[in-house]
Amino acid sequence: MQKRSRLSRSSEFQRVYRQGTSKASRFLVLYYFEHPSGAVSTEPRLGLSVSKKVGGAVVRNRVKRLLREAFQESAPRLSRRHDYVLIARPPIAELAERQARGEKRLVHEALDELLRSAGVMTATEATGTE
Repeated sequence: MQKRSRLSRSSEFQRVYRQGTSKASRFLVLYYFEHPSGAVSTEPRLGLSVSKKVGGAVVRNRVKRLLREAFQESAPRLSRRHDYVLIARPPIAELAERQARGEKRLVHEALDELLRSAGVMTATEATGTE
């Protein structure tokens, strides 16, 4: 994921929080906001928020890496006109740990399910992944 396809400034996060729409699951909270009509980027932009409630630095960094990977895989099926902010909830640390022990695609599936329930990715598009 390119740095330019990430949200990094506090003002960008605040715009998505204030003007965007949210959807939550047990593991994640998704905020998404459509850009003004003139600003279309080459790929959807992502911002991550993983608090200390999720775990120590090692766990938080693992969760962020897994979320970036999952989002990058889903990005071709998402609108390029949106900014997305994912907030990790503490139960996602268990998914990351199980995935580190060898179970496959747990974080990917949690993110795909949330994106489908929010209506920004359809179920048929999500099942086309490998």
